[in-house]
Amino acid sequence: MDFFDGADGTRLAYHRGGAGSPLICVPGGPMVASSYLGDLGGLSAHHELVRLDLRGTGGSEEPRDPATYRCDRLADDVEALREHLGLDRIDLLAHSAGAAVAVLYATRHRDRIGRLVLVNPSPRVVGLEVTDADRREVARLRHAEPWFPTAFTAFERVWAGEAVAADWAAITPFMSGRWDDTAREQAAEQDRLRNDEAAKVYYDGVDAAAARTAIGGLRARVLLIAGEYDVALPPKRAADYAGLFPHAEVAVQPAGGHSPWLDDPAWLATTVSAFLN
Repeated sequence: MDFFDGADGTRLAYHRGGAGSPLICVPGGPMVASSYLGDLGGLSAHHELVRLDLRGTGGSEEPRDPATYRCDRLADDVEALREHLGLDRIDLLAHSAGAAVAVLYATRHRDRIGRLVLVNPSPRVVGLEVTDADRREVARLRHAEPWFPTAFTAFERVWAGEAVAADWAAITPFMSGRWDDTAREQAAEQDRLRNDEAAKVYYDGVDAAAARTAIGGLRARVLLIAGEYDVALPPKRAADYAGLFPHAEVAVQPAGGHSPWLDDPAWLATTVSAFLN
Protein backbone atom coordinates (compact mmCIF):
# COMPACT_ATOMS: atom_id res chain seq x y z
CA MET A 1 0.00 0.00 0.00
CA ASP A 2 1.26 3.44 -0.97
CA PHE A 3 -0.06 6.90 -0.15
CA PHE A 4 -0.48 10.34 -1.68
CA ASP A 5 -2.30 13.56 -0.88
CA GLY A 6 -5.71 14.02 -2.44
CA ALA A 7 -6.97 17.24 -3.95
CA ASP A 8 -7.61 18.77 -0.51
CA GLY A 9 -4.72 17.15 1.33
CA THR A 10 -6.61 14.06 2.52
CA ARG A 11 -4.17 11.12 2.75
CA LEU A 12 -5.26 8.52 0.21
CA ALA A 13 -4.10 4.95 -0.37
CA TYR A 14 -3.45 3.03 -3.55
CA HIS A 15 -2.25 -0.49 -4.28
CA ARG A 16 0.09 -1.54 -7.08
CA GLY A 17 0.46 -5.01 -8.54
CA GLY A 18 1.32 -6.67 -11.82
CA ALA A 19 3.58 -5.92 -14.75
CA GLY A 20 3.28 -3.71 -17.78
CA SER A 21 1.94 -0.23 -18.42
CA PRO A 22 -0.05 1.21 -15.49
CA LEU A 23 -3.83 1.06 -15.40
CA ILE A 24 -5.54 3.14 -12.71
CA CYS A 25 -8.59 1.32 -11.33
CA VAL A 26 -11.54 3.01 -9.65
CA PRO A 27 -13.86 0.77 -7.58
CA GLY A 28 -17.64 0.90 -7.47
CA GLY A 29 -20.15 0.32 -4.72
CA PRO A 30 -20.45 3.21 -4.55
CA MET A 31 -17.71 3.85 -2.00
CA VAL A 32 -16.36 0.31 -1.56
CA ALA A 33 -12.66 -0.25 -0.87
CA SER A 34 -10.80 -1.41 -3.96
CA SER A 35 -9.65 -4.77 -2.58
CA TYR A 36 -12.76 -6.54 -3.93
CA LEU A 37 -11.41 -6.01 -7.46
CA GLY A 38 -8.49 -8.33 -6.75
CA ASP A 39 -6.33 -8.64 -9.86
CA LEU A 40 -9.35 -8.30 -12.15
CA GLY A 41 -9.27 -11.87 -13.33
CA GLY A 42 -5.55 -11.95 -14.07
CA LEU A 43 -5.38 -8.59 -15.84
CA SER A 44 -2.32 -7.89 -13.69
CA ALA A 45 -0.37 -10.27 -15.94
CA HIS A 46 -0.74 -7.69 -18.71
CA HIS A 47 -0.73 -4.36 -16.85
CA GLU A 48 0.36 -2.88 -13.57
CA LEU A 49 -2.91 -2.33 -11.76
CA VAL A 50 -3.06 0.79 -9.61
CA ARG A 51 -6.14 0.33 -7.40
CA LEU A 52 -7.32 3.54 -5.73
CA ASP A 53 -9.04 3.43 -2.34
CA LEU A 54 -11.46 6.33 -2.58
CA ARG A 55 -11.41 8.67 0.41
CA GLY A 56 -13.04 7.15 3.46
CA THR A 57 -12.56 3.57 2.21
CA GLY A 58 -9.83 0.96 2.64
CA GLY A 59 -6.55 2.55 3.66
CA SER A 60 -7.61 6.10 2.79
CA GLU A 61 -8.43 8.74 5.38
CA GLU A 62 -11.86 10.18 5.89
CA PRO A 63 -11.99 13.80 4.72
CA ARG A 64 -12.85 16.75 6.91
CA ASP A 65 -15.59 17.77 4.49
CA PRO A 66 -18.17 15.01 3.74
CA ALA A 67 -19.15 16.89 0.56
CA THR A 68 -15.89 15.67 -0.98
CA TYR A 69 -17.40 12.17 -1.15
CA ARG A 70 -19.32 13.40 -4.20
CA CYS A 71 -18.23 11.65 -7.38
CA ASP A 72 -17.48 14.95 -9.11
CA ARG A 73 -15.09 15.84 -6.28
CA LEU A 74 -13.52 12.36 -6.31
CA ALA A 75 -12.46 12.94 -9.91
CA ASP A 76 -10.04 15.52 -8.50
CA ASP A 77 -8.36 12.74 -6.50
CA VAL A 78 -7.74 10.76 -9.68
CA GLU A 79 -5.93 13.80 -11.11
CA ALA A 80 -3.91 14.10 -7.90
CA LEU A 81 -2.94 10.43 -8.24
CA ARG A 82 -1.85 10.96 -11.86
CA GLU A 83 0.36 13.84 -10.79
CA HIS A 84 1.77 11.79 -7.90
CA LEU A 85 2.68 8.95 -10.27
CA GLY A 86 4.31 11.38 -12.69
CA LEU A 87 2.26 10.21 -15.68
CA ASP A 88 1.49 12.54 -18.58
CA ARG A 89 -1.55 10.46 -19.58
CA ILE A 90 -3.40 7.63 -17.88
CA ASP A 91 -5.43 4.65 -18.93
CA LEU A 92 -8.37 4.41 -16.57
CA LEU A 93 -10.63 1.48 -15.63
CA ALA A 94 -13.72 1.85 -13.48
CA HIS A 95 -16.28 -0.66 -12.23
CA SER A 96 -19.98 -0.06 -11.68
CA ALA A 97 -20.59 3.22 -9.79
CA GLY A 98 -16.91 4.07 -10.21
CA ALA A 99 -17.74 4.91 -13.83
CA ALA A 100 -19.16 8.22 -12.61
CA VAL A 101 -15.73 9.25 -11.34
CA ALA A 102 -13.99 7.99 -14.47
CA VAL A 103 -16.35 9.68 -16.92
CA LEU A 104 -16.19 12.99 -15.08
CA TYR A 105 -12.41 12.77 -14.93
CA ALA A 106 -12.12 12.01 -18.65
CA THR A 107 -14.31 14.93 -19.65
CA ARG A 108 -12.48 17.37 -17.38
CA HIS A 109 -8.97 16.23 -18.28
CA ARG A 110 -9.24 15.37 -21.96
CA ASP A 111 -5.51 15.77 -22.56
CA ARG A 112 -4.65 13.49 -19.65
CA ILE A 113 -6.84 10.50 -20.51
CA GLY A 114 -5.52 7.76 -22.75
CA ARG A 115 -8.03 4.92 -22.94
CA LEU A 116 -11.11 4.38 -20.80
CA VAL A 117 -12.50 1.00 -19.71
CA LEU A 118 -15.95 0.99 -18.11
CA VAL A 119 -16.72 -2.38 -16.54
CA ASN A 120 -20.46 -2.90 -16.03
CA PRO A 121 -20.82 0.84 -15.46
CA SER A 122 -23.71 2.52 -13.73
CA PRO A 123 -25.30 4.87 -16.29
CA ARG A 124 -26.57 7.24 -13.62
CA VAL A 125 -23.90 9.87 -14.32
CA VAL A 126 -25.32 10.36 -17.84
CA GLY A 127 -28.98 9.98 -16.87
CA LEU A 128 -29.53 6.85 -18.97
CA GLU A 129 -32.59 5.02 -17.65
CA VAL A 130 -32.72 1.27 -17.13
CA THR A 131 -36.40 0.35 -16.90
CA ASP A 132 -38.08 -2.38 -14.91
CA ALA A 133 -38.95 -4.00 -18.23
CA ASP A 134 -35.25 -4.04 -19.17
CA ARG A 135 -34.37 -5.76 -15.91
CA ARG A 136 -37.28 -8.19 -16.13
CA GLU A 137 -36.22 -9.31 -19.60
CA VAL A 138 -32.70 -10.11 -18.43
CA ALA A 139 -33.83 -11.64 -15.13
CA ARG A 140 -36.06 -14.13 -16.93
CA LEU A 141 -33.02 -15.56 -18.69
CA ARG A 142 -32.17 -17.16 -15.33
CA HIS A 143 -35.43 -19.11 -15.05
CA ALA A 144 -33.65 -22.48 -14.82
CA GLU A 145 -31.58 -21.49 -11.77
CA PRO A 146 -32.68 -23.14 -8.49
CA TRP A 147 -32.83 -19.78 -6.70
CA PHE A 148 -34.91 -18.13 -9.45
CA PRO A 149 -38.48 -18.51 -8.06
CA THR A 150 -37.68 -16.87 -4.73
CA ALA A 151 -35.46 -14.18 -6.24
CA PHE A 152 -37.86 -13.30 -9.06
CA THR A 153 -40.80 -13.01 -6.66
CA ALA A 154 -38.71 -10.59 -4.58
CA PHE A 155 -37.85 -8.65 -7.73
CA GLU A 156 -41.53 -8.37 -8.61
CA ARG A 157 -42.18 -6.79 -5.22
CA VAL A 158 -39.30 -4.36 -5.81
CA TRP A 159 -40.74 -3.34 -9.18
CA ALA A 160 -44.19 -2.92 -7.64
CA GLY A 161 -42.82 -0.64 -4.92
CA GLU A 162 -43.80 -3.18 -2.25
CA ALA A 163 -40.37 -4.49 -1.28
CA VAL A 164 -39.50 -5.44 2.27
CA ALA A 165 -35.97 -5.41 3.63
CA ALA A 166 -35.39 -9.10 2.92
CA ASP A 167 -36.22 -8.68 -0.77
CA TRP A 168 -33.07 -6.68 -1.47
CA ALA A 169 -30.91 -9.56 -0.27
CA ALA A 170 -33.08 -12.08 -2.11
CA ILE A 171 -32.41 -10.50 -5.52
CA THR A 172 -28.62 -10.50 -5.09
CA PRO A 173 -28.15 -13.67 -7.19
CA PHE A 174 -29.27 -11.72 -10.25
CA MET A 175 -26.06 -9.68 -9.99
CA SER A 176 -23.87 -12.71 -10.60
CA GLY A 177 -23.44 -14.88 -13.65
CA ARG A 178 -22.66 -17.79 -11.34
CA TRP A 179 -24.30 -17.64 -7.92
CA ASP A 180 -21.79 -19.85 -6.13
CA ASP A 181 -19.77 -19.64 -2.93
CA THR A 182 -17.28 -17.23 -4.49
CA ALA A 183 -20.04 -14.85 -5.58
CA ARG A 184 -21.69 -15.03 -2.16
CA GLU A 185 -18.40 -14.26 -0.44
CA GLN A 186 -17.78 -11.27 -2.70
CA ALA A 187 -21.26 -9.87 -2.11
CA ALA A 188 -20.70 -10.10 1.64
CA GLU A 189 -17.23 -8.58 1.31
CA GLN A 190 -18.52 -5.57 -0.59
CA ASP A 191 -21.10 -4.97 2.10
CA ARG A 192 -18.33 -4.99 4.72
CA LEU A 193 -16.07 -2.68 2.72
CA ARG A 194 -18.71 -0.05 1.86
CA ASN A 195 -18.73 3.39 3.48
CA ASP A 196 -22.50 3.82 3.71
CA GLU A 197 -22.42 7.45 4.81
CA ALA A 198 -20.19 8.39 1.90
CA ALA A 199 -22.40 6.46 -0.52
CA LYS A 200 -25.38 8.62 0.45
CA VAL A 201 -23.81 11.76 -1.06
CA TYR A 202 -21.84 10.11 -3.88
CA TYR A 203 -24.17 11.24 -6.69
CA ASP A 204 -25.12 14.60 -5.18
CA GLY A 205 -24.67 17.48 -7.58
CA VAL A 206 -24.27 15.33 -10.71
CA ASP A 207 -25.48 17.15 -13.83
CA ALA A 208 -26.32 14.27 -16.15
CA ALA A 209 -27.21 16.53 -19.08
CA ALA A 210 -23.86 18.29 -18.84
CA ALA A 211 -22.03 14.96 -18.61
CA ARG A 212 -23.78 13.67 -21.74
CA THR A 213 -22.84 16.80 -23.64
CA ALA A 214 -19.24 16.62 -22.46
CA ILE A 215 -18.65 13.01 -23.47
CA GLY A 216 -19.91 13.83 -26.93
CA GLY A 217 -16.65 15.69 -27.46
CA LEU A 218 -14.36 13.06 -25.91
CA ARG A 219 -11.59 11.86 -28.24
CA ALA A 220 -10.49 8.93 -26.08
CA ARG A 221 -11.26 5.36 -27.10
CA VAL A 222 -13.71 3.68 -24.73
CA LEU A 223 -14.41 0.01 -24.02
CA LEU A 224 -17.67 -0.73 -22.26
CA ILE A 225 -17.95 -4.19 -20.70
CA ALA A 226 -21.45 -5.59 -20.18
CA GLY A 227 -22.75 -8.92 -18.92
CA GLU A 228 -25.36 -10.96 -20.72
CA TYR A 229 -27.14 -11.48 -17.38
CA ASP A 230 -26.40 -8.12 -15.74
CA VAL A 231 -29.68 -6.61 -14.51
CA ALA A 232 -27.87 -3.42 -13.48
CA LEU A 233 -26.92 -2.57 -17.07
CA PRO A 234 -28.50 -4.98 -19.58
CA PRO A 235 -26.67 -5.29 -22.91
CA LYS A 236 -29.29 -3.24 -24.79
CA ARG A 237 -28.81 -0.29 -22.47
CA ALA A 238 -25.03 -0.81 -22.52
CA ALA A 239 -25.17 -0.26 -26.28
CA ASP A 240 -27.11 2.96 -25.68
CA TYR A 241 -24.50 4.11 -23.17
CA ALA A 242 -21.65 3.38 -25.56
CA GLY A 243 -23.48 5.28 -28.27
CA LEU A 244 -23.06 8.50 -26.30
CA PHE A 245 -19.29 8.38 -26.89
CA PRO A 246 -17.72 9.22 -30.25
CA HIS A 247 -15.27 6.29 -30.08
CA ALA A 248 -16.70 3.44 -27.99
CA GLU A 249 -17.15 -0.28 -28.38
CA VAL A 250 -19.13 -2.80 -26.34
CA ALA A 251 -18.01 -6.26 -25.30
CA VAL A 252 -20.72 -8.50 -23.82
CA GLN A 253 -19.54 -11.32 -21.60
CA PRO A 254 -21.55 -14.48 -22.32
CA ALA A 255 -23.47 -15.59 -19.20
CA GLY A 256 -21.77 -12.77 -17.30
CA GLY A 257 -23.17 -10.79 -14.41
CA HIS A 258 -22.05 -7.59 -12.72
CA SER A 259 -18.56 -8.81 -11.71
CA PRO A 260 -17.00 -10.30 -14.86
CA TRP A 261 -13.69 -11.22 -13.19
CA LEU A 262 -15.65 -13.79 -11.16
CA ASP A 263 -17.79 -15.23 -13.96
CA ASP A 264 -15.04 -15.70 -16.56
CA PRO A 265 -11.74 -14.16 -15.48
CA ALA A 266 -9.82 -15.21 -18.59
CA TRP A 267 -12.43 -13.58 -20.84
CA LEU A 268 -12.16 -10.29 -18.96
CA ALA A 269 -8.36 -10.23 -18.88
CA THR A 270 -8.11 -11.09 -22.57
CA THR A 271 -10.79 -8.60 -23.65
CA VAL A 272 -9.41 -5.67 -21.69
CA SER A 273 -5.75 -6.31 -22.48
CA ALA A 274 -6.53 -6.62 -26.21
CA PHE A 275 -8.27 -3.23 -26.09
CA LEU A 276 -5.47 -1.53 -24.18
CA ASN A 277 -2.71 -2.99 -26.30
